[in-house]
Amino acid sequence: MEERALIEDFLSGEVYVVAGASTDRSKYGNKVLRCYQQAGRRVIPLNPRASEVEGLPCIAELSELEIEVHGLSIITPPGVTEGVIEAAARQGIERVWVQPGAEYQGMEERCAELGLSCISGGACLLVVLGFSEKL
Repeated sequence: MEERALIEDFLSGEVYVVAGASTDRSKYGNKVLRCYQQAGRRVIPLNPRASEVEGLPCIAELSELEIEVHGLSIITPPGVTEGVIEAAARQGIERVWVQPGAEYQGMEERCAELGLSCISGGACLLVVLGFSEKL
């Protein structure tokens, strides 16, 4: 599937998780979370060291999810991304969007092995959804 179709499929849902959600508003993990909020999407922050981000309760790991999630945005260091992708597959999450800088070598091949739809290598959610820092 080409990237445009992958993005349309990814954005066709209602509930998303942001792995690497940050309490620091200058960090991309916070901006991506706020971008979902600005777009009117339900979003769940994943951060093992925070109890909440932008007023939303955090989960420390994907296994804590109590609802079905349509997609997972990943904004973590590459070494963490690998574990997040494995956990996503175990949790039944089928779509991941790995933001620039979070990729690791062999990631796309591993996602294919796990049956995950993976967006990576350039497209940024903030640009696609039109994030505004002013909101």
